[in-house]
Amino acid sequence: MAFSKSIKIFSGSASVALTDGICRTVEVPRGRLSVGKFSDGEIKVQIGENIRGSDVFIVNSTCPPVNDNLMELLILIDAARRASADRVTAVLPYFGYARQDRKDRPRVPITAKLVSNLLVAAGADRVLTIDLHCGQIQGFFDIPVDHLSGDVVFVNHFEERGLDNLVVVSPDTGSVARIREFARRLDAPLAIVDKRRPKENVSEVMHVIGEVEGKNALIFDDMIDTGGTLVKAAKAIKELGALDVIACSTHPVFSGDAIARIEDSVLSEVLVSDTVPLKADAIASDKIKVLSIASLVGEAIRRVHQEESLSILFR
Repeated sequence: MAFSKSIKIFSGSASVALTDGICRTVEVPRGRLSVGKFSDGEIKVQIGENIRGSDVFIVNSTCPPVNDNLMELLILIDAARRASADRVTAVLPYFGYARQDRKDRPRVPITAKLVSNLLVAAGADRVLTIDLHCGQIQGFFDIPVDHLSGDVVFVNHFEERGLDNLVVVSPDTGSVARIREFARRLDAPLAIVDKRRPKENVSEVMHVIGEVEGKNALIFDDMIDTGGTLVKAAKAIKELGALDVIACSTHPVFSGDAIARIEDSVLSEVLVSDTVPLKADAIASDKIKVLSIASLVGEAIRRVHQEESLSILFR
């Protein structure tokens, strides 16, 4: 694939496998760099090739260990800027700290805004990310943000799979607008799980709005963290007579006892993307299957580099 100017794609420690897939799509080699730590734990990086005047894309999810991966991304952006890159795009397949997007209690920070400021201060010219937990985070930036939707990967999968008698379930009322579009594309009805969250990472399912009896239920959410919300929603749906309960999620964070909860749940299958690399217990699970978003991100990078529209990627 010929480009009018040099394009360089680098990966941080969190996204090497995904970046390799992206590079195969764009048909460029992954850029050379070294990442390590000093004896006191400080991160050190060195870009291993000339990037002067290049269009540079740095891919790194800010997933656990969140602070290490975020700091590594910031340092890589700074290194690229100081190496005279023409443009630096920070590619965050998973944007950590996105759940801290507002002041919902006295004397708490808006950490998502702080992270946005840090990316700009480090030298990013634009940001490319996928399925922000809160879409309004795009407005925290004063630089261009390309916000991709991982929905298309799952929609394509289920269209090819041809699952009949389907109902799409939103795990909470806050996700309804997005899940409604997902259901429309699958030509399926929508159901909603009404839940209450007494404290962080603890949810209680109250009731299900919509008809799920005798249907194959597909629960869709942007991320799975501890798995508590997902497992309780699946249990409530199954108790109401759903035939099969499948979950899909863009960001498989899987913290704490998430995998054990999923294994012990009524869920028959959990489909996730590769924005976050899976840990050993998730890889070993027969219920968890990965659909790669590398081609989606790769095509977005190609279009950004060629100054083409990204709108077609949302169809």
